[in-house]
Amino acid sequence: MDDQIYTNSEMSTAAAAGGMLFFIIYFAIIILLIASLWKIFVKAGKPGWAAIVPIYNTVILLEIIGKPLWWIFLFFIPGVNLVIGIWTMNLLAKSFGKTEGFTIGMIFLPFIFYPILGFGDAVYVGPAGSDGNTPNQLTDRV
Repeated sequence: MDDQIYTNSEMSTAAAAGGMLFFIIYFAIIILLIASLWKIFVKAGKPGWAAIVPIYNTVILLEIIGKPLWWIFLFFIPGVNLVIGIWTMNLLAKSFGKTEGFTIGMIFLPFIFYPILGFGDAVYVGPAGSDGNTPNQLTDRV
């Protein structure tokens, strides 16, 4: 049997390479999400640079979905912030004419669904979809 013996330096090199690869992928996903949020803000008529300013981006997001500024304090309450975060994602999806199914995608696969919202053909229809009316529902009434 030809047993290979790995030295500590070989294992350290492999671990460093694996860690570096993980960091590069993680950094790429972060950049993709920031760019997506930037495009979402621009589509909603807000400044794109607001996506990179902490807390201010949440203020702009609340404006896009049509909720009051005091909602920002709900994000600081443990437990409540999870519910409000999911609700905010749902209202953001509806503001672009998407359904609850899209919200599920935004929750579990944000690195796929945020770029779809930002770079895709989604159109801002107003805060929370202008009272829940998606573009298809509006054309069906005519």
